[in-house]
Amino acid sequence: MDRPKNQCGLDVSLSVIGGKWKPLVVYHLQDGPTRFSEIRRRVGGISEKVLIQQLRELVAMKVLVRHDHQQVPPVVDYALTPFGETLVQALVPLCKWGNQNRAQVAGMLQQSSQVASN
Repeated sequence: MDRPKNQCGLDVSLSVIGGKWKPLVVYHLQDGPTRFSEIRRRVGGISEKVLIQQLRELVAMKVLVRHDHQQVPPVVDYALTPFGETLVQALVPLCKWGNQNRAQVAGMLQQSSQVASN
């Protein structure tokens, strides 16, 4: 059964946080303003260039706000906007699901990689 495209808002959600890194960045900012270096440490595996790009896009989408403290050396932090906080609330159940299914998914991924290498 085909569903009308506008029945599910997932396309809207993914237009804001689509990709590998944005959901992680947003999730790790839920405890308040966070400096760039701390975001990079929390997310892990993201390059500086990609993190900068993702942060700029999230600021442009009004999910985050960037605060430049006008100091030398530069001090910049990022925080969720009220709009971004609603997005975190949507990500929390997905995080919980991932924690509950971590072992099962890891096993499936391992099996998948073994099949692909044969």
